[in-house]
Amino acid sequence: MSVALNFQQTGNPDAPAVVLLGSLGSDLSMWQPQIHALSNRYRVIAVDHRGHGKSPVPAGPYSIADLAGDVIALLDSLELESVHLVGLSLGGAVSQWIAAHHPTRVETLTLMCTSSQFAPTQPWIDRAQAVRADGVASIAAAVVGRWFTPELAENDPELVARHVAMVEATPDEGYAACCEALSMWDGRADLARIVAPTLLVAGEQDPSTPPATLSAIADGIADAVLHVVDPGAHLANVEQAGRVTKLLATHIASHTSALAQRSAAVSAGMTVRRQVLGDAHVDRSIAGATEFTAPFQDFITRTAWGDIWSRPGLDHHTRRLLTLAILTAVGNEHELDMHIRAALRAGIDPDELVEVFLHTAVYAGVPNSNLAFALGKQALADLSAEPEENETT
Repeated sequence: MSVALNFQQTGNPDAPAVVLLGSLGSDLSMWQPQIHALSNRYRVIAVDHRGHGKSPVPAGPYSIADLAGDVIALLDSLELESVHLVGLSLGGAVSQWIAAHHPTRVETLTLMCTSSQFAPTQPWIDRAQAVRADGVASIAAAVVGRWFTPELAENDPELVARHVAMVEATPDEGYAACCEALSMWDGRADLARIVAPTLLVAGEQDPSTPPATLSAIADGIADAVLHVVDPGAHLANVEQAGRVTKLLATHIASHTSALAQRSAAVSAGMTVRRQVLGDAHVDRSIAGATEFTAPFQDFITRTAWGDIWSRPGLDHHTRRLLTLAILTAVGNEHELDMHIRAALRAGIDPDELVEVFLHTAVYAGVPNSNLAFALGKQALADLSAEPEENETT
């Protein structure tokens, strides 16, 4: 019988769904780098396996089919016919089972640092017994020792400590029962049944599921593509967050219809546009759109807001300041006034605007910065009066 899994859902609810299934001993926070980067474009659903995180801990034994059934039940509850499925380690085993037994539910498949058989069996049985006897905390440090390369562990002890705490927080019975599920798992015969476009990612220094293990999976799935990240151990999605996220995003985008991508870009762009400019301004722009101007509204929403402003390389604060500097430099009075007011409403310190306009004066000319200061002065005066005006409306 399936259990109701804990999950975190972020991003655009109308966009293609990306489901993230994690490693043994993890909770959904292990996917934070990918959640942050993908949520501007997709509906991202990070999941706690049964016996992990905040999900229920039913009595064992468990099987990989049981864990997969939980995920299928979650998709049903969310009314998702198909998703882009991503699994690492234990999550990779669950993802393989779903892709083989429920192929219509999987748009694309991404398998990271996993295997189609976690042999030999006995070490998993021994680990389950150790956890039941002494608790997950007794093995947490050793587990995390396989998750990151020694160089990263030495340079970022806080990262290691945070992940040790994650493993320690895993319920003992949940961890042990999942160990037993892995001990019985053999999905090698099912690989040929997987038809979803498949990306595999291996960590060059992963001691648990080395590149050769992922290569064997790639050989069994038609047209699967394997990438090896270096350096990278078992949690390659954390150690090589940027590289892995880019591989994942490219894989999903290349197998998403142009119409779906366009719709997702518009929805993501509208979200960011409202975050930056405010609902009132955006609502006025939409209300004022005509058949003649609608294509331009669609264009700027998709490109400026859905693409450039949604890129993870710079935060919105930095992009605001860059935009103000550029608009000052080119003397675009209308757009500059709009972005000054949006920045102030968003809580940007006026002193930061002063620095931007002074800096721009040196490189783009005093007259343009003089205009920026005048617009800023008027915006501050207008905004300071807004609370009193709002009280009477």
